[in-house]
Amino acid sequence: MQALQRAVAAEKNRFLFEMATGTGKTLVSAAVIRLFLRTGDPRRRVLFLVDRVELERRLLLDSYKTFGCETGEPTFRYSLLDGVKENFLVNPIVIDARTEITTQLLSDKGYAVIALNEDGEEAEEIFGYEEYEKKFFSDNTNRAFCKVFLENALRDPISREIGKTIVFCVSQNHAAKITQILNEYAHAMFPGKYQSDFAIQVTSRIADAQQFTVNFANNKLLGSGNFDPAYITSKARVCVTVGMMTTGYDCPDILNLCLMRPIFSPTDFIQIKGRGTRKHDFSEQMIDPKKKEQLDTVQKSRFKLFDFFANCEYFEEKFNYDEKLEVPKPGQAEWAGDSPLPSNWSDVYNSTIDDRLSTLNQKEIGSEGMKVDWMFFEKFGHTIRNDYPVVKELYEAEKWDELLDYIDKNVLNKPAEFFTLEKLRRAINADWRIGMKEIIEKIYSNDYTFKTREERLDEEFDKFDSRYIHNEADFDSAKMFFKTYIDDREFRDIVDSGRFAELNNNPNGEVFRALTQERRKIIIEYIKDLVPWNDFVR
Repeated sequence: MQALQRAVAAEKNRFLFEMATGTGKTLVSAAVIRLFLRTGDPRRRVLFLVDRVELERRLLLDSYKTFGCETGEPTFRYSLLDGVKENFLVNPIVIDARTEITTQLLSDKGYAVIALNEDGEEAEEIFGYEEYEKKFFSDNTNRAFCKVFLENALRDPISREIGKTIVFCVSQNHAAKITQILNEYAHAMFPGKYQSDFAIQVTSRIADAQQFTVNFANNKLLGSGNFDPAYITSKARVCVTVGMMTTGYDCPDILNLCLMRPIFSPTDFIQIKGRGTRKHDFSEQMIDPKKKEQLDTVQKSRFKLFDFFANCEYFEEKFNYDEKLEVPKPGQAEWAGDSPLPSNWSDVYNSTIDDRLSTLNQKEIGSEGMKVDWMFFEKFGHTIRNDYPVVKELYEAEKWDELLDYIDKNVLNKPAEFFTLEKLRRAINADWRIGMKEIIEKIYSNDYTFKTREERLDEEFDKFDSRYIHNEADFDSAKMFFKTYIDDREFRDIVDSGRFAELNNNPNGEVFRALTQERRKIIIEYIKDLVPWNDFVR
């Protein structure tokens, strides 16, 4: 809101906010409306429009220019990485699960079967993962998906039920199959607890589907949970959908998301992932005051993202972030599976062979996020590699001065991307002043993992340690002083100005007193002479 007020003061009348899922876009929109209505603006009517297809069209027409942000800087930006770093959002634990059949479907060769063709002759047909539940059907694979999910799902931290979950399917028919299988398995796992109310299909052809989503968020879908009467949570634990709950759905106590379908749009992937990123205190649902007091807070710190079609791998390694995507035409919908197959899908194959889990890998996503979360940097890398061959020539010749000068004059701050070093640092969530040299090195090594500020400080101390620390007893104290002097401006100012008495009330006073004056002098002189100071100055 303050960014908006500054823009108004600068006589702007169009504003663009970029905010991650779960950071309060709707609330901010309401606050914007209220602000203008209270500040004497003569316009008293507001149209609040939410239409993702139209917004994507505007994106293709250059949103920045449309909203008066020609430099590429929005009025305000708050990314998923910002939200995670500041403890407002959480990142997922990715469960990459592949069965014997999906491993083949996902391979370059695809899944080969011998079937009768239109002439009644045996012929080989190849299926890819994008044809799952469209041309290639396998109930045993669906069962394997459900089994893996139920055996590995995050549990509600209070009731120990399967945590609330959204499953994303290929089609409405696929959603119906998955719902049936989940209810069947839940009956065996939790006898007498659910009576087919464990999972529910939430798709457009289901009556009251929209109300189901509301009841799920309010913890009363198909009744209240029956594990602890003092704890209010939804009896239905899983909503099985196709696309109804991908955007604008606020249900912060979601603990599991299941991708039982391939996803091809980074926007869709980010939106779906965003269903799980919101934080939540589970103790809020405890209605027994004594139990609630004993619990204190029970915070959600992670959620699980079950990925059965290598979607995370696709968006990390294979997706071309510079490809211009086609926007769906008005009225164009995803195939729902309840109408005749398109004419070019004449060959349908139903697999009846057994299918089992082939691989299951778990990866916790750290504060660096996923590549899909910082597409701006990926775009810069693609631009450098493809549009500026001279950069590669200078890089391979190690002519760094010429290279950095060339980028400054020919690449940065140019329409329409307006790449800047500061925007690139924000895109990768850097917590130190990464230079263009490090960025270029990463681009040509295809390694987009950057050191953190703490890792860089450790690296600089290791160089000092190898030359100056000969007494093991001094090691820890020297390292603490070295890093604190660089990282804490107040501490550094006190030490440099000799105002040592102020260290009595400074939390790092003990760091100062742990070393002799001579040792402190050696460290400070080394830092000032040999440490790249600008990398760390806040």
